[in-house]
Amino acid sequence: MRLTDYTDYALRVLLYLAVRGDGLSTIQDISQAYGISKNHLMKVVQQLGEHGWVETVRGRNGGLRLGAQTLTLTVGDVVRLTESDFALVGCLPDRQGEQRPCVITPHCRLRGALQAANQAFLAELDRHTIGDVAQPQSPLAALLGLSVRIPVVPLAAVADSPGGPGSGSPAPVV
Repeated sequence: MRLTDYTDYALRVLLYLAVRGDGLSTIQDISQAYGISKNHLMKVVQQLGEHGWVETVRGRNGGLRLGAQTLTLTVGDVVRLTESDFALVGCLPDRQGEQRPCVITPHCRLRGALQAANQAFLAELDRHTIGDVAQPQSPLAALLGLSVRIPVVPLAAVADSPGGPGSGSPAPVV
């Protein structure tokens, strides 16, 4: 199965925003990071916003960020929303339930095999959340031209932790 560019762009927008983390990004930022037309992304972002997967903030300092539950969405959820048709061949029903007639349909095993393959494809995508595919965050951020903020650990916390000064054991590698 081949996904449409629209679905590809939707996944890329969500991945970018997940890697970005806190703060706002613009469509221009995402467009530049991936080398994708801003116009194509605007339509995608609108649909993602309508479903609450992306929050838009208007105004001079506005931008985009992930919706509250978006990291837990599966890749399958996104694909189901953005793909218009899962009928791999004409004799399989499309989203409207329409299908082309075929004389061998009553005894066709190919049709069942294709339906099973499609279900397996979506089942695999359902195993991966947006949060899962946004890892490892630092290397992805570097490839996207983003800086990732690494949390600062106060020295007092390090001193009191196992491996801290005077504990006799090596300090954990951070």
